[in-house]
Amino acid sequence: MERKTSQKETIIQYLKSVKSHPTAEEVYLAVKRKLPRISLGTVYRILNNFKEKGEVLELEGEINRYDGYVKPHNHFICEKCQKIYDIEEKIDLKPEKIKIGKVNKYQIYFYGLCKKCKGR
Repeated sequence: MERKTSQKETIIQYLKSVKSHPTAEEVYLAVKRKLPRISLGTVYRILNNFKEKGEVLELEGEINRYDGYVKPHNHFICEKCQKIYDIEEKIDLKPEKIKIGKVNKYQIYFYGLCKKCKGR
């Protein structure tokens, strides 16, 4: 059994408390305030471990971002400000009907302009 360290606990609490989908560097800067001795390498290792166990989502892109909200949902990415929004609406694509094989999970990204950027 894996032990819960204060580093792991601080990182997961931070990710579950924000909706900003932070990068590993942003996670590092945030948790460093509480844990000044933590290293960026440790943050990357813990995030990777959480991702492998399904405790966080990794949003892959030019710079990978992390999401502490792991219930099935999709994301909208603003092409201007790069802000990422959770999309809670159910999108029914019937992935079980895909003929290639059995779908266990999927992630959809929508790209466009957020309301803020659209109004500028």
